[in-house]
Amino acid sequence: MKTILLKFAGPMQSWGTDSHFETRHTDLYPSKSAVIGMIGAALGIRRDDNSIDDFDSLKFAVRVDQEGSLLKDYHIARKYKTGGDFDRTYVTERYYLEDAVFVVAISHEDDNLIEKIYEALKRPYFQMFLGRRSIPVLADFILGNFDGDIRTALEKCEWQAKDYYKKRYKKSQKSLDVYCDKGVFDNADREMLRQDKVISFSNKHRQFSFRYEDHAKTYVKNSMFEAGDTDHNIFDLVGE
Repeated sequence: MKTILLKFAGPMQSWGTDSHFETRHTDLYPSKSAVIGMIGAALGIRRDDNSIDDFDSLKFAVRVDQEGSLLKDYHIARKYKTGGDFDRTYVTERYYLEDAVFVVAISHEDDNLIEKIYEALKRPYFQMFLGRRSIPVLADFILGNFDGDIRTALEKCEWQAKDYYKKRYKKSQKSLDVYCDKGVFDNADREMLRQDKVISFSNKHRQFSFRYEDHAKTYVKNSMFEAGDTDHNIFDLVGE
């Protein structure tokens, strides 16, 4: 089994799973449907192509390496009447995550499928975005294609948070939240439903259903920890 690891980072990201009309929310970490959409874009699969269903069997997990801050922005939109005259002007609200870092893992028992996806991600047919068209992926977002399952790959992957963020924690190890498909981590402590199972990406008939998602913890080494650092501080008390 092989596992692809991707790093989602940048000034802003947005991962909505329940946005409607003028208010576009973001979840606090990437959705499986968004990652499948990125894979489809990389492979050149169009929105109305039913072959996107082939990726529903991919195993998925996301590790929260650096929690982002919520940003609220607004846009002015105009609705046109027939003939080109303005009907009305209204404000739409958009939410983003600022300065967040995630490690996304995708895996499958079919190594050939994972290799196909990996090559497409390196040379995408369509541009990939971090949830919105205004936010392209960064040049270093591919961490690699590794032998082993998702749990093994995430446990071996270095903490991807920025140095200033790591320095807040005066411990040699840091526990990180992982949200994953049911059964990926056998030490999951909580199960929930999330509406990010793809049925259709079609603009006219876009549909998503619910899937079960587990919450677990994994531990990473803190490369910014130095011998002699105090063992506890305020960030340990609220962040562990």
